[in-house]
Amino acid sequence: MVDNAKLAAIAGKFCLEGKVTDVCPLGEGFINDTFVVYTDNSQEPSYILQRKNHLIFTDVPAMMENIFKVTEHIKKKVSDPLRDTLTPVRTAEGKLYHNDADGNFWTVCLFIGGTRSYSVADTEELARQGGLGLGEFHRLVSDFTEPLTVVLKGFHDMRFRFSQWDAAVKADKAGRVASLKEEIGWIESRRQLMMEFCEKIEKGIFPVRVTHNDTKISNFLFNASDGSLLCAIDLDTLMSSTILNDVGDALRSYTNTGAEDDTDLDKVGMSFGMFKAYIGGYLSKMKDTLTGAELDALAFSGIYITYEQVLRFLMDYIDGDTYYKIAYPEHNLVRTRAQFKLLCSMEAQLDRMNAYVKSLTCPTLP
Repeated sequence: MVDNAKLAAIAGKFCLEGKVTDVCPLGEGFINDTFVVYTDNSQEPSYILQRKNHLIFTDVPAMMENIFKVTEHIKKKVSDPLRDTLTPVRTAEGKLYHNDADGNFWTVCLFIGGTRSYSVADTEELARQGGLGLGEFHRLVSDFTEPLTVVLKGFHDMRFRFSQWDAAVKADKAGRVASLKEEIGWIESRRQLMMEFCEKIEKGIFPVRVTHNDTKISNFLFNASDGSLLCAIDLDTLMSSTILNDVGDALRSYTNTGAEDDTDLDKVGMSFGMFKAYIGGYLSKMKDTLTGAELDALAFSGIYITYEQVLRFLMDYIDGDTYYKIAYPEHNLVRTRAQFKLLCSMEAQLDRMNAYVKSLTCPTLP
């Protein structure tokens, strides 16, 4: 852990208003280490300081340039540019990051006060708010045309995932393949369908747009005063792809009636009520922007991304648990089975989901 004096010195490398008086940890830091910075200008936090995980994000300068480009675009379209999106702060040398003597990359952005966040969407109203949040973000960047650097290669690329999968099954590093015939069958029986969808993405049937790529509700801020949606945060994974990846991952997250690693599969399934709430919120912002092809695939996107997660959990189990952190030896297999149960529930409700999307976008005339 970095001591407080060193953290204050690192924060001081950036163009801050006021003198740093304190730096305190914020959150659990699963990927990045995050701190709030206090200055003598205010008793409230003034800035967010982060040590970016450069083992995951191997090009932090490019990542920060992505964030700067997109947030500058958003600032031109909102009423309060310092609250309605993140504001990266530069160093005295004009950089969006500080690279310390140990090779760590540090960044700073303005702290947005008077806000609250949620760790989980446990009501239909919160699911609707989450849909509003992603829809508003996609709406604000719908006319963004500058190139963005790929910060996570192969992310949501099913062709790439299958190449990894085939190699993992062939290598059988942990000697587990023989005991996983049923689970491997789940993957293989859907391979053709998933590749057909992947090929649509590759052929440009769905427009390339700015995507957030981590759409859980904790990555959206709300006004503390009235609970209204404020803005999207945690923009490290900004890239250009199909917005179906964002919507699909959100549906995987919001609609699951159980935990991602639930051992009681009777608890796991897709809540249609949560689906309606999320999609209703999202389409209230985006239905006039999306193409017909995107609207037709909106419901299936949840199946596509959930399938990808089943594949990735099972692949990691076959590899000997080298990617995801595990709490016990069978953890990745438990995750695989829980996500597969969610996948089956989504598949069973696909017609119903598609019908609901159509009811919002092509209402029957009286």
